[in-house]
Amino acid sequence: MHAMMLVNLPVADVERSRQFFADLGYAFDDRFSGEKSVTLALGENQFAMLVERELFDSFHPLETADATKVKECVVCLTVDSRDAVDALVNRALAAGGTEGDAEDHGSMYGRSYNDLDGHSWQIFWMDDNSPG
Repeated sequence: MHAMMLVNLPVADVERSRQFFADLGYAFDDRFSGEKSVTLALGENQFAMLVERELFDSFHPLETADATKVKECVVCLTVDSRDAVDALVNRALAAGGTEGDAEDHGSMYGRSYNDLDGHSWQIFWMDDNSPG
């Protein structure tokens, strides 16, 4: 149905955010990046645009949520294994992120972290071979 997904998230400091996600092993797409934004490549045609708060505020007349105080969304991303969940979340914590929740349902395992601006990222693995 959709050819591309771009999630826009406000950030206080674009370069600080770029370094944080680079430390986690992410790449960036310069086609959609500029002085006041950086685009994080999440997968094929899946992106998170990290936009300087002032520019983000100009997109819509409503007040921008402060993700350190209220939850505006949760970005959920799958990985290939339980170990990959732990590795990515542990890198986020080492880079300055904060621990979120964790769930283990056997065939589904996930942990989350909050980035430097408080945005919640849930990283999870599902066993595709599990019955049901």
